[in-house]
Amino acid sequence: MSTSTGPASGRRRAAWSLRRLLLTGILLPVLLLIALNAWSLYQQTLSSLHTAYDRTLLASAKSISEQIGVEGYDEKAHLRAMVPYSALEIFEADNQSRMFYRVSTLDGALVSGFSELPVWHGKIPPRPPYAALVDFYDDEFRGHPVRVAVLLQPVASANGRGMAVIQVAETLELRQSLALQILRDTLIRQALLVLVVALIVIIVVQRATKPIRQLSEDLQERAQGDLSPLDAPEAPREIQPLLDATNQTMLRLQRLLSNQKRFVRDASHQLRTPLAVLKVQVQSAKRGDIPPAQAFAEIDDTVDRATRVANQMLALAKVEQLRQEDSSQPSTMLAQLDDIVRDVALELSPLIADLDMDFGIETQPCHVPAHEWMVRELTRNLLHNALRHTPRGGRLQVDVRQQDGMALLSIEDSGSGIDDELAQRLFQPFSAGNARSGSGLGLAICQEIVQTLGGQIELRNLHDICGQVCGLRALVKLPLQHAEAQSLDTQLS
Repeated sequence: MSTSTGPASGRRRAAWSLRRLLLTGILLPVLLLIALNAWSLYQQTLSSLHTAYDRTLLASAKSISEQIGVEGYDEKAHLRAMVPYSALEIFEADNQSRMFYRVSTLDGALVSGFSELPVWHGKIPPRPPYAALVDFYDDEFRGHPVRVAVLLQPVASANGRGMAVIQVAETLELRQSLALQILRDTLIRQALLVLVVALIVIIVVQRATKPIRQLSEDLQERAQGDLSPLDAPEAPREIQPLLDATNQTMLRLQRLLSNQKRFVRDASHQLRTPLAVLKVQVQSAKRGDIPPAQAFAEIDDTVDRATRVANQMLALAKVEQLRQEDSSQPSTMLAQLDDIVRDVALELSPLIADLDMDFGIETQPCHVPAHEWMVRELTRNLLHNALRHTPRGGRLQVDVRQQDGMALLSIEDSGSGIDDELAQRLFQPFSAGNARSGSGLGLAICQEIVQTLGGQIELRNLHDICGQVCGLRALVKLPLQHAEAQSLDTQLS
């Protein structure tokens, strides 16, 4: 039976631990540098050994030059050399290397030594490293690499004068073994350094991730549904942004769950009563307790109330959903406040005409950064509320204008106003002034929308010249579009 792991499982398999990531990120460059350094060190060591042991080759060549005699002058000079091999033994450092020599004339004619040693065909450098006509080079003799010193030595005696070419070759076993020994000693120390670095990385990562592991254990031990903020004061500063983002996410989840619970609680509470009333009314109509026309009218009224409550609760839930979306990402939507207010007023014009109201509306162009649905729902609820509490033949005035960088929506009616006690809880859900005239959700929806848009809403009683309450004014302040607010400030200044 196959089990699909999915993309998330693939990401978990591909994820590296901090320890592995740091060890790889630190040790790989260090090992690469060590390899480059080892190769460079080996070459530098060989060069230094060549410099040191080349002196020995030069000394041996000079020692041989002391054993050369000459008869005749210049081109007719005849060289002779009596050089026992034991004369070179004093220059051999130990049994690891062997030395060979060859004495010849300038034209390559062998005088003494090993005839197999290749004849020198080079030239003396312009600035020899020593005060002598000497040249050093690498060659091969009898299948072994050798280091060769060539000395051009003038030879003079009472019977002649000439020029001898003295070649002294030494095998490289000693030089290479010394270079390898230095390289091994260095690599051992560098290997110890790498082990110390790896151990330090493991210890540091272990200590650095200890708060994270403790935080993980705390989260696993939490009770189900516990979304309280995480507290890790000992966590490194680099992890604090992650903790802050996690706490913000948990806060949003907590708010979502709280709203969900409140919605379920309010829905069950508010819809239970009209449904129970509806059932009683249907049973009463079936028994014939009241006339059919009256029964249908009462049932229709109950259904309207239940529908209004359900729609308003859904609107309240949608406002919260839009608030969560706006908090997680900046909104780029714009709403034309004046056009929306006129459209809503036009939709409600049959109700306004039916109540024979003295209706007036004045608007100025206003753009607000908001969802059009939210602005429309805000306006509709405020106008519905004003129509519900304004007597027939009353006055209703709607104004939209700009002031101090804000968009102002003002709705004034000629109703009975609100008392001080009701004003304190009017924006709370299900706090209607008249239980039969409304569900108490309209102003709560308005409050949620205004807070989501970063604005303000207030209700003020209107008074006549005698100080008596003659109506109510609902005033909403919403932020203008940024560019529009700047233009308004420029005009005012």
